[in-house]
Amino acid sequence: MPFKEAMDRIFNKKICMKCGASNPIRAEKCRKCGSKQLRLKVRERKSGQ
Repeated sequence: MPFKEAMDRIFNKKICMKCGASNPIRAEKCRKCGSKQLRLKVRERKSGQ
C-alpha cells in the first residue's frame, strides 16, 4: 500500500463537476470556472472487491 502522505496528496482534493478542474479540499467554489458544484475525488476500487 502506498504511503499515507502520497495518498492524501492525491485524493484530498475536490473536483469540479462542471469543468473537471482540481481544487483544494477546503474550496467552496471552483478556482477555474467559479461553479459551486464540487465533489470529493474518489478512489478507484480494485477489481474483484
